[in-house]
Amino acid sequence: MNAAASATVANSSFYSQTQCRFSSDLRGSIPFSKAKRFLFFNDVHPRKSRLVLVPRAADPNTGKDSNEGDDEVQKQQRVMQQPPVSLSLDDVNPVGLGRRSRQLFDEVWRKFSGLGQISRTIRSDDQEALDALLVREGPMCEFAIPGAQNTTVLVVGATSRIGRIVVRKLMLRGYSVKALVRRADQEVVDLLPRSVEIVIGDVGDPTTVKAAVEGCNKIIYCATARSAITGDLFRVDHRGVYNLTKAFQDHNNKLAQSRAGKSSKSKLLISKFKSESSLHGWEVRQGTYFQDVLATKYDGGMDAKFEFTENGDAVFSGYVFNRGGYVELSKKLSLPLGYTLDRYEGLVLSVGGNGRSYVLILEAGPSADPSQSRLYFSRISTKVGFCRVRVPFSSFRPVKPDDPVLDPFLVHTLTIRFEPRRQKPVEVNATTQQDLRSFKLILEYIKALPTGQETDFVLVSCSGLGIEPSRREQVLKAKRAGEDSLRRSGLGYTIVRPGPLQEEPGGQRALIFDQGNRISQGISCADVADICVKALHDTTARNKSFDVCYEYIAEDGRELYELVAHLPDKANNYLTPALSVLEKNT
Repeated sequence: MNAAASATVANSSFYSQTQCRFSSDLRGSIPFSKAKRFLFFNDVHPRKSRLVLVPRAADPNTGKDSNEGDDEVQKQQRVMQQPPVSLSLDDVNPVGLGRRSRQLFDEVWRKFSGLGQISRTIRSDDQEALDALLVREGPMCEFAIPGAQNTTVLVVGATSRIGRIVVRKLMLRGYSVKALVRRADQEVVDLLPRSVEIVIGDVGDPTTVKAAVEGCNKIIYCATARSAITGDLFRVDHRGVYNLTKAFQDHNNKLAQSRAGKSSKSKLLISKFKSESSLHGWEVRQGTYFQDVLATKYDGGMDAKFEFTENGDAVFSGYVFNRGGYVELSKKLSLPLGYTLDRYEGLVLSVGGNGRSYVLILEAGPSADPSQSRLYFSRISTKVGFCRVRVPFSSFRPVKPDDPVLDPFLVHTLTIRFEPRRQKPVEVNATTQQDLRSFKLILEYIKALPTGQETDFVLVSCSGLGIEPSRREQVLKAKRAGEDSLRRSGLGYTIVRPGPLQEEPGGQRALIFDQGNRISQGISCADVADICVKALHDTTARNKSFDVCYEYIAEDGRELYELVAHLPDKANNYLTPALSVLEKNT
């Protein structure tokens, strides 16, 4: 009986099944690309019922039934005197047995790895029980992570509600962990495991974060401002992210230089407009989408120039009054020897001006034969003032629909085009008259974004739910500014926006992954921590931002999802299929 039960426990994981939901038939006016969600089910609850088993007594001397030779009445009396053994289907359910076996293994592993004492000193039973409850892996358990032993992860905000769970999950999987904390008093030290390397620093101080990133391969940013004061929000949620990304890039470049090379996470400089000579090779051209005969009928004039001003700015400006007319700035690219754009995943432009939109055009083909070249375009929007625009190569579409997709290896010419059509008024002073046919574009630099397979920086942001309405706007403004800093850094990123955090075990309820800003439920801190850890080595998580919360029931007539069976892989990785349907570079 014991052997059979052990076999059932050992093999119970093969019976585990999960289910998922993803976006299908979308109704109403919600765009398809903005309504993709994914639901992960990691638990099965069978209908409960009771089963009563009546054992037969045996003679301890003979080993035979003691009921032999007795009459039927005596047998019935003995049976009635035996205490019944009550079992439920949960006791023999393979899923339940598998869950309990994993929990037992978790406890053995914690003791074996020296993590039985979570803190450096013995804490209260209540706090220790809460930690054990929140860290429990349940069906998500996976301790064998390839490359974890050679990976050092810096956890910023390691003593936060999510950060302390992230630290323990990382250590249980074999990672080396560094924790960045503002102070190292006894109370803070007691919240972290013994094996964690503690670094004292302030995310708002660039000099202190440099020491924190030394020797790190990846970063998980869980820090958040403790107050709604604008200065505190700016220091932690905005400037803190910027300082960490810059320090991490500088660290990668320093390592690359020591190896007599260039960091694979560094951007490739295509053009930097810092002097009059940097404008050489750029050509200003004019054109129209109409035939010459029609163009003269609607000719209102157009002009453009590209100059280096006294203020030290490279300015592309002008106007287009012709119907169907356009002006453009073009240059034949000259990359450093040994570099090609197929090693990169897109372009980033640092620009300023009056907030107009432009068409970015890449010409690809044999440079020796221009007749074989093909044109690819992508529309970009700028803001009033300076901003950085990220344009992945995947967003470029061929001008001729029959042409193949863009091959960055063959790109040889870059063009920035302005056309009056599709221009939208920008939010400026209401008394200012806007002429959408004129433009001004200040160019600072154009760089190529490095490609990669995995996430370098995981940022835990917020969706805005659960924040007091009086301070929600300023909190979200600081959070979004930090997100923008991460996207512009060139690092591979994953931005997680959870719903209101709840202190309860993870892995117990279905999750929704959404990019439509429509989530309405909370989520366990342990579930958010598990997503952060899994995103470190998940290729589908790179350069994606998403909201996540518990599953909720849609109103009648507004169901947007259908139930689809999903069999998880060997590592029970629910994140890969969940994020594979979401848009990249968001």
